[in-house]
Amino acid sequence: MIRRKDLYKEESKLTVTKHFDVRFSEVDSLGIVWHGNYIIYFEDGREAFGKHHGISYLDVQANGYTTPIVKSVCEHKLPLKYGESARIETAFVDSPAAKIIFRFRIYNSNNQLVCFGESTQVFLDKDGNLVLNLPPFFEEWKQKVGLL
Repeated sequence: MIRRKDLYKEESKLTVTKHFDVRFSEVDSLGIVWHGNYIIYFEDGREAFGKHHGISYLDVQANGYTTPIVKSVCEHKLPLKYGESARIETAFVDSPAAKIIFRFRIYNSNNQLVCFGESTQVFLDKDGNLVLNLPPFFEEWKQKVGLL
């Protein structure tokens, strides 16, 4: 049996790294990052990727689409603590489907993997309808960055 995720290509060479410091407002009473904040770190990674590679949320919106998240996964390995420095590496996963898939890895200042995850976004048109084919602007972007 072929698993659905095995149909997608592995991560492309399109990546971005963003460094950040853990803030007091992001930790729980034990001084470790509250689990829900990792999804926010993933969002920071997506935004950094979009700005760096020319496919930001504003670019998507300017072309008449939105890209809601339909799936997110986060697996924790080690805790991050208040005051630590960390980095998130965001990689684009190429898919033939009309969706955007990112994989994330967060490392602490000792270069240890803290958590990893993935998010999947789909395209909706201006009327909120699911788009089943690659939007023209997204196809052009994929060609521009060497994925098509």
